[in-house]
Amino acid sequence: MAHKHDSAGRDGSISLTSAVAMGTGVMIGAGIFALTGQIAGLAGPWFPLSFIAGAVVTAFSAYSYIAMSNRWPSSGGIAMILTKAYGPGAVAGAASLLMALSMVINESLVARTFAAYALRPFDIEGGPLVPLIAVGLILFAYVVNASGNRSVGLLSVLMSALKIGGIALFGVAALWASGSAGGDTGTSNDFAAIGFVGSVALSILAFKGFTTITNSGGEITDPHRNVGRTIVISIVICAVTYLLVALAVGSSLTPAEIEDARDYALAEAAKPVLAQTAFYLTVALAMVATASGIIASVFAVSRMLTMLTDMEMIPHSHFGMSGSIRSHMLIYTVVIAATLAVLFDLSRIASLGAFFYLVMDMAVHWGVWSRLRDEIDARGWVILTALALDAIVLAAFTVLKWQSDPMIVAYAVGGIVAVFTYERLYLGTWFGDQKEEA
Repeated sequence: MAHKHDSAGRDGSISLTSAVAMGTGVMIGAGIFALTGQIAGLAGPWFPLSFIAGAVVTAFSAYSYIAMSNRWPSSGGIAMILTKAYGPGAVAGAASLLMALSMVINESLVARTFAAYALRPFDIEGGPLVPLIAVGLILFAYVVNASGNRSVGLLSVLMSALKIGGIALFGVAALWASGSAGGDTGTSNDFAAIGFVGSVALSILAFKGFTTITNSGGEITDPHRNVGRTIVISIVICAVTYLLVALAVGSSLTPAEIEDARDYALAEAAKPVLAQTAFYLTVALAMVATASGIIASVFAVSRMLTMLTDMEMIPHSHFGMSGSIRSHMLIYTVVIAATLAVLFDLSRIASLGAFFYLVMDMAVHWGVWSRLRDEIDARGWVILTALALDAIVLAAFTVLKWQSDPMIVAYAVGGIVAVFTYERLYLGTWFGDQKEEA
């Protein structure tokens, strides 16, 4: 079965601008529109600071990815990092699959958010139209990705420029219109440290789009230089945007109101201070942002899965389909994302993605610190700090979810155990031969 790996497309086919647009496209699509309400539900009136804490944790985490990508830029870069660290065995394969699954989960999360905002002008909340519209958006993302890298890059630049500019204008206008008479953003006696720390897990999820850049590293122009620059620029843009919008939403709504409207918090915040016209504009902006996030995420995860297939770390069947492995992985990606969008609500989708991502992220940091830091001349204390921050946030988030929704903890643990067990049975070893190049 000689399917050759062709996921990389043309080396250097994605410019620095397009790469930044892709990274911010994934981050802002999920972070602002899908997660603001859920973060406010955990952190209370302090939720704007949760985004800042998430940016700090992400900045430490990004160090490992930048150091590795500067040395070995690759399409499907996270799989490369894990294979360099652990060899092509079950640990690398399972952690890579967790990353891919967290990205697919993110696609279903953002697709349902798109549907929630699209239905707000009609006062429709929930119901069968939400998964139906979400699946339609995922299919649209497939069509765009199937048309090639250039279509993805151009559309990502256009949509990211629209939404970042629009979101910034929303934040400034909402803060100006609300003044000091908006929602309660002051201190609260209900503040709980564990709630705030746990909320950072979702804030981190809002920034994890920077891994889209890592996964497409081999296709970025001058990757040894531009992968790191793209990641840093994307994180800074999103941190500023998140803080601005979080302050604007907090000035318009109380934390309880934000949580009640958690699936469409920005649209709800636009009503009291910017009138009905701004409400409709916010809905349109949300739809643009979430659509671009889906397109960029599908682009990245399909290439990561193709690389894992080419490295023989996951099995592959074409099920009678013609075409390349990349085209098959695009189909598998959208099918899984569509299935999740139908089966789970936004809160559970976000929680599952946070669990998978944090476990994978810790595996990356431990592998780079214990096996590769000298080879790539990395600062060990930065990597260990990232590992410790991930562990603290994951522990707090697990405690919170165990108290409020123990089944999602069971789903997450079961999924992680199943992935590692399956990879161990498939590959026959935990650690492969590290002389094999990723």
